[in-house]
Amino acid sequence: MTALYDVAAIGNAIVDVIAQCDEAFLEREGLVKGSMALIDPARAASLYDVMASAIEASGGSAANTVAGVASFGGKAAFIGKVADDQLGRVFRHDMNAIGCVFTTPPLAEGPATAQSLINVTADAQRTMSTYLGACVELNPADVDPEIIEGAQISYLEGYLFDPPEARRAFAKAAALAHGAGRKISMTLSDSFMVDRHRGALLGFIETQCDIVFANESEVCSLFETTDFDAAVKALADRCEIAAVTRSEKGSVVAANGQLHEISAYPVEKVVDTTGAGDQYAAGFLFGLSQGRPLPICGQLGSLAAAEVIDHYGPRPQVSLRELAQKNGL
Repeated sequence: MTALYDVAAIGNAIVDVIAQCDEAFLEREGLVKGSMALIDPARAASLYDVMASAIEASGGSAANTVAGVASFGGKAAFIGKVADDQLGRVFRHDMNAIGCVFTTPPLAEGPATAQSLINVTADAQRTMSTYLGACVELNPADVDPEIIEGAQISYLEGYLFDPPEARRAFAKAAALAHGAGRKISMTLSDSFMVDRHRGALLGFIETQCDIVFANESEVCSLFETTDFDAAVKALADRCEIAAVTRSEKGSVVAANGQLHEISAYPVEKVVDTTGAGDQYAAGFLFGLSQGRPLPICGQLGSLAAAEVIDHYGPRPQVSLRELAQKNGL
């Protein structure tokens, strides 16, 4: 069956609020640099009040990834939960404006649309405080069979492994995708999330995932080791393709007993690392959906990550399709 979409993603639908800060601000607010912490509405309001002037943009890890896929010229769809409020309508408009199909019904009553308060230090590290709001209301009924069965690759955001209903939505998506002969990919998202769900994650990866994305700290956390090479091998033994990013060291892609080392694209100045991993996955998955060799998929991922870290915001500001063409990809 011809695919309707190159990539469909299931993830948190979040509006990002991004501001610069110094190390003293993180200390005053009790924030762990480089982490993602879940907060309640009261903490979201108090933190927002003390943050510096910020930019607001639709985000969410998997949503950022399919935005990147669309920027490459791919056909993308997104499944995620927003509320029937102003931020929810903004999020929906932003997704549709970039050519990404987003038809998940909004939450009529209950918590507000999610927001992530992101403080970025001078070294471009981002510290995220996230109010999940409507995101946690995602459930199996929101998983549209037509979208999942019609996508070459479905991409699951690891952050959604926390809510039980969302985890059941992942299981439904995996069954639909594999039943239609499609692929399931997943990102580990955050080392703290890995710590919380290590056993369940390993089981899900081994039985349901074809492609897994992680960064260095996440993959080492998953296997409780400081030996990076051993962790990559252990992950590759449990899925078809393992793609692991290492910031300025580039990435490694392991599949079929082979290891491909991918260099990072040079960036004149790293401004904000928000969305770097999301865009790496976008380039990689787009390349894979087009039948490109794994090293080229990795290079497309590195190129997309390099574009997004030289400006504030988690999504591309230029056409990734044109950027890839300029770089011979």
